[in-house]
Amino acid sequence: MIDRTIIRLNNLAVRLRRTRCRPDRLLVLLSRCLQRSACDAKVTESVANCRRCGQCTVARFADLAERTGVQVVMATGGRQASDRAAEPAVKAVVAVACEKELRAGIFASLPKAVLAQTIEWPCGACKDTTVSFDRVEDAVRWFLR
Repeated sequence: MIDRTIIRLNNLAVRLRRTRCRPDRLLVLLSRCLQRSACDAKVTESVANCRRCGQCTVARFADLAERTGVQVVMATGGRQASDRAAEPAVKAVVAVACEKELRAGIFASLPKAVLAQTIEWPCGACKDTTVSFDRVEDAVRWFLR
């Protein structure tokens, strides 16, 4: 409950700040558990390695990167995610992860603008998760306006 409240307040504060950026300065940061567990594609190296089989949402994020020019990265852990978000070339972040990781990432990324989207666990924690792609795409569009 506390994590969810922090995420909602953060997203509200980010929208009130009205941060805008160019596509090359926006990072879409994905949790590795969005990739189907049975898939052996090396999408943690690059989402462009996705085979686009349609069995998970990674293909849609690879298409988003190609279509908009934003950086889409799949992080293998919280430390890697924080390091990527801290890079000077990144002005804003759309983060997709579980509530616990999002809370930690929001605080670790301050003062950068982070719009956070929570994942769903239809197969249990940290395995074959999913997210509303439309909500993530809306967050990307919001930063790029």
